[in-house]
Amino acid sequence: MNETIPARPTSDVLLYLNAVTVSFDGFKALNELSLAVDDGELRTIIGPNGAGKTTMMDVITGKTRPDTGQVFFRGTEDLTRMDETQIANLGIGRKFQRPTVFENLTVFENLELALAETRGTWHTLIAHLRSEQRDRIAVTLKRIGLTEHSGKRAGALSHGQKQWLEIGMLLIHDRQLLLLDEPVAGLTDRETEETAELILGLARDRTIVVVEHDMAFVRSLGAKVTVLHEGSVLAEGSIDHVQNHPRVIEVYLGR
Repeated sequence: MNETIPARPTSDVLLYLNAVTVSFDGFKALNELSLAVDDGELRTIIGPNGAGKTTMMDVITGKTRPDTGQVFFRGTEDLTRMDETQIANLGIGRKFQRPTVFENLTVFENLELALAETRGTWHTLIAHLRSEQRDRIAVTLKRIGLTEHSGKRAGALSHGQKQWLEIGMLLIHDRQLLLLDEPVAGLTDRETEETAELILGLARDRTIVVVEHDMAFVRSLGAKVTVLHEGSVLAEGSIDHVQNHPRVIEVYLGR
């Protein structure tokens, strides 16, 4: 059963999904999904394959339009009426499960390209990189722990470092809301720990939604957990609450 969600977003809610339904050939990927994420909150989303996690992020970022329902950002911006570029310009960034960095470019050049946003303006940016832009790249490199690797080709980075670089490519525009899809998939134990430290540091000054399957990693974040099942919210609360929820155990954790 869905948790009780207010009919309209309150002032402290940054992201609000109201009865969102998405169907593909008769299959409801999202089934009247309602979800509220507060401004400045770190939220983790878990659930079995097919629960609707990816579709939810597709709807938030404008990749998929819902059949019914609304998605509000900052209380008044209805994302269902915008395209992907408009939504990104509002301050919403998404990191996919597989890193999408430019492997033939250096770490620094990847951040330059992200700053330029388009290949057409990238060459101009390189030729006329202003001091404040260099400072922004330097600050971002430090936050993602890749300062010493700035001149290294991105393709030579470890899988974890590529994940951090992609997060950095979102940070370069100071996105207010970050959507991170399985950020520790395929990472070593040490990289997983470092990724948790990175996310917790970033969560001090922005809102972050993390979709993950690694329950130890979810626990390390110490955030509120939302469990999706069959396109709706099954349970919500602390990690201990959801791990002891009978239905969550039945449909997800017990498998």
